[in-house]
Order: sequence, then structure tokens, then C-alpha cells
Amino acid sequence: MNRPDSPDRRRFLRRACALGAAGGALPMAVNLAALGAAAAQSAPAQSYKALVCVFLYGGNDPYNTLVPCDEAAYRAYARARTDIALPRQALAGTALTPEGSGGPGMQFALAPALAPLKPWFERGRMAVLLNVGPLVVPTTKAEYIGARVPLPPKLFSHNDQQSYWQALAPEGAASGWAGRLTDLFAGANAQRSFTGITAGGSTVLLAGRQVAGYRVGVQGSTRIELLQRDMYGSSDCTALLRRLITQPREHLMERELSRIAAQSIDADTRLRAALAGVAVPGDFSTPLAQQLQIVARIIAAREALGARRQVFFVSQNGYDNHTGLRDTHPALLGELGQALSAFQQAMESLGVAGQVTTFTASEFGRTLGSNGNGSDHGWGAHHFVLGGAVKGGRYYGTHPDIAVDGPGFVDNGRLLPTMAVDQFGAALGRWFGAEEDELGLVFPNLRHFDARAVALF
Repeated sequence: MNRPDSPDRRRFLRRACALGAAGGALPMAVNLAALGAAAAQSAPAQSYKALVCVFLYGGNDPYNTLVPCDEAAYRAYARARTDIALPRQALAGTALTPEGSGGPGMQFALAPALAPLKPWFERGRMAVLLNVGPLVVPTTKAEYIGARVPLPPKLFSHNDQQSYWQALAPEGAASGWAGRLTDLFAGANAQRSFTGITAGGSTVLLAGRQVAGYRVGVQGSTRIELLQRDMYGSSDCTALLRRLITQPREHLMERELSRIAAQSIDADTRLRAALAGVAVPGDFSTPLAQQLQIVARIIAAREALGARRQVFFVSQNGYDNHTGLRDTHPALLGELGQALSAFQQAMESLGVAGQVTTFTASEFGRTLGSNGNGSDHGWGAHHFVLGGAVKGGRYYGTHPDIAVDGPGFVDNGRLLPTMAVDQFGAALGRWFGAEEDELGLVFPNLRHFDARAVALF
């Protein structure tokens, strides 16, 4: 794809033109499958790229994560947050000096617990995204109040907004945007199973039309234990069990179950062999860091796995802080900051920092105003993107003047997003190697927005 005269690129363009002629008659799944075949063929032979999503379940509080710290903005922040505002003097060591601006004169500081991330921002390896959230179309406060534009379904509901962030569709969606992205490139990998990998539990984010997310634990793949020893002291008995659960069958559902069992056994064998002896140095002692460590080990084993494009998912729970925000939230951010820093250092040590991009996500932000001891479900939020390819050391997006009832907020201080998840995801997908027409299939609302507004790379 990097050479305009390459046969693979010409083949891709011919396929794309053919699909364009077919137009809307072809469903998304058929379009993605056909485009994916060409995209996989055209991925450079020696290239490797990976996306790593760190999902913060519960709805991370954006204002005690990235704190307004210039004098005027901090006064407005402290007035709105009352008892849950972080003291300004605690922010002196984590204030950020970006190349860009987050608004008219507005400056921000990382929460003190996120201090390990500041050096990455200063080195240009980390960027801050301001006010990201699920949107169907660009939306103003007046349009929201008057219900004059389509909105994501069931705003402020955990399950529904987790689904919309990950799938850009209501709860129960069959595929997520990262899964649809991996559909395009799964054919570039020696084994499709290792295209989308989750160490953070089940997620619709990695579910594709053609490829499913492969689940691992912090030590690697999960074996079928009865196949790892002689059942009742008999190797023949173990062999019979393997044959029973993997042999082809006539019934459709039984046949699919056998296929998945055989695929799982094969993937376990391949992954264990690839990871044997692979260690990644660093402090990976916390639960989140352990998930990122297995991701780092799989990335280190990419050549043994024959992987050229991968998307990973890890997660951290506990961000639904209606109460105890000042006590609970700093500990969560401390684990997050340390784990992200350790992982980024591991990518540097492996020599793949420019080929791996890590980003945070959460179903929604939280209210600017305090509920007395915490914050309630919100909408827009701030997020981090790390990696050697990122144009870091700056803010992306805009932030409104801080006022609970101002034009940039709805419903008691819920931040009204000005950057859609589709725009953020499209920037990641473009770096991953997707073409513009492919991005339109992966991100269904992208046509309503400026698709190139988020110039992260």
C-alpha cells in the first residue's frame, strides 16, 4: 500500500472500484469481506501494527483525571466540584505544557496519581483527547434539548453506552468497530485467531463479521485440561475425548461446536509454543499491568505467530464512582498510570514503539457537578493515546468554558461531546492501514463528521 505502483495496490483499487459500482446493493458484511481480501493482500510483507484498547469500565471521571489548572478554569472547576475538587497545589508537578491549546487559554494537569504518564507526554509519545463521546451526528445543546437530532440510544446507561462506544450500535450488536477493522486485515496473518485478542474479558469491540476475539488469561491461552493428561491413566481415553469434541458432525450447531473446539486446541498449541521463553521486563504486578504484560509478550512473539495486524483489549473495573471519588478514584488512576507507563516502556525496549498504539476508552464521562461525595453518569470524556507514531505532547479536540449550565454542558454538567468516537476510531483505523472507503464501512456515522479532524499521526 505504500508504493503507488505496486500490483497489490492496483488489485485493491480494482476491487474497491467494483464494489463502488455495486453501491448500496451489497450489505456491509459482503463489502467488508471483499475489501478485506484486497486489504490483507496489500499489507506490506514486513509490516506490523497493533492497537491496544484499555477500557475503563464504570465511566471514568474526566475532571479528576485531567484537571483544568489555569487560574480562571480552576476556579470554575473548584466552584462546580465543591467537595470532590482536587487541591490546586497538588497539581504543580503534573501540569502539562502542550504544543496546542485546549480552549481559550485553558491549561490542564494530570491527576497526581497519573504522574508516570507525564514524561511520555513531554517526550511526544502521548496525546490527550478532549471531550470524546458517542454521537450520531454533530449535536448542539439546543438540538439535544429539543430532540431535533438522532442521539445514541439510552444515554447515560452503562450497558448501552459500553455497547455504543465499542460497536457504534445498540446493546446486542453483532460486531464492534475494532472487529470490523480486523476483518479487513485478518488474511494478512498466518492464523486469523490471533488478529483480535482480549485479556480483559468478553467484549463486542473485537467481534467482527469474519473474525471473533480470541480470549487469553494473564499467563496466555486457556487449555482444555482433560486433554493435557492421560484420562484415567489411559492415553487412548484422552485421544478418544479429543476425537469426540473435534470430529465433524452433521448437525449445524454440533458441527460449529466441533470446529470451534478444534480451532481452540490448535490456537492454544501455537500460542504456547510461541510464548515459550518470551519474557518482557518491567513492573507488571497489578491486575491491569498483568493484562498488558501478556499483550506485550504476544507482541514480542508476533513473528512466531505470523502476525502482521493485531488489536488487543484489556480492561479495568471500578470507575462507577457515585461515592468516595476522592478516595477510590486516585487508586484506580495510580494503577492505570503505572501500567500504561510500564507497557509503553516495554514497547520501547522491544523496538516496536512506533508500531503499537495504545488508547483509553470508557462508556462515558461523569458530571462536572458533585453529587455530594462523587459524580454521576455523564457523556463526553477525556482520553489518552500513547505510541511512537502518535503526534504527542499536545491536546486534540476542544473544551468549552467550564460552567455547569453553559452551552458545552447538558443535564447538570454532562459534557456535550465535540469529538465523535467515529472520528477518533477513524484516526486509529487510518493509521492501522484502512482506506477511506473502508473506514466508512467500519464507522457507520463517520459520513456525518469531518473524517480527518483528528490528525493523531
